Amino acid sequence: MSDKNIRSDEEWREMLDAETYRVTRQAGTERAFSHPGFPKSEGVFHCSCCGAELFEQSEKFESGCGWPSFSAPKDGAPVGETHDLSFGMRRTEVHCDKCAAHLGHVFPDGPGPGGLRYCINGVSLDFKEKK
Repeated sequence: MSDKNIRSDEEWREMLDAETYRVTRQAGTERAFSHPGFPKSEGVFHCSCCGAELFEQSEKFESGCGWPSFSAPKDGAPVGETHDLSFGMRRTEVHCDKCAAHLGHVFPDGPGPGGLRYCINGVSLDFKEKK
């Protein structure tokens, strides 16, 4: 049995609000700075479509780009990469490997030893505080 979370387009439309559907299922981008006040407590950011654990709070940083930024995915997280040549740019898209949700993009201008900035749409994430 596969661990992939595969649903029909109709099922995704029924379970997601319009903006989350547009971003995660149609590779959209939410407006910059549309998610002020992201949680600062310890916890994990999950895929808003399938619930997979993607990013830990400890990897989140303020990049000033207008979207939540992380220096690395959680160990073992189902975060995949795809080359994105849309809009005349060369970028690397990141998606949830479990359900194929579009998360955002990764850029080579981040902090830390990896030097990466995972620029993630806020509607692609659900935060669960560590108890």
